Amino acid sequence: MKRIEGKVEAKHARVALVVSRFNSFVVERLVEGALDTLKRIGQVQDDNITIVYVPGAYELPMTANRLAMKKEYDAIIALGAVVRGATPHFDFVAGECSSGLAQVMNTHQVPVAFGVITTDTVEQAIDRAGCKVGNKGAEVTLAALEMIDILRQIDAKELV
Repeated sequence: MKRIEGKVEAKHARVALVVSRFNSFVVERLVEGALDTLKRIGQVQDDNITIVYVPGAYELPMTANRLAMKKEYDAIIALGAVVRGATPHFDFVAGECSSGLAQVMNTHQVPVAFGVITTDTVEQAIDRAGCKVGNKGAEVTLAALEMIDILRQIDAKELV
């Protein structure tokens, strides 16, 4: 039986964070969680981390796509927060962001971690950014680090 399981240490990994400035009071907590996880757990060096700030969650997929096209990153971590309001705007932004990031991942075959929290209230967003429900920025960064290792193992092994 052949078995591949990822590790989260990725000392030589090159990682890009694409960060929405909208709802920055929440998103910056996600960034803090992601950076802490990259450096402390993944042991990724500062020189291998790029942070790109964009206006909002709607701009995350295009920016992630442009970064993926460069083929310089082992993973891209998208961070943002979309809070439901009184109009359907939430559905359009959250849906396009999610499907756009998935398309980037599948088109370019690079892990794109979905760290865009989508909540009904500001309180829920704050809870998911490090208060009551953990830090989703840290959680998706762990997934990105693990995927880097899994893909490296797959590429290094003959699985047939």
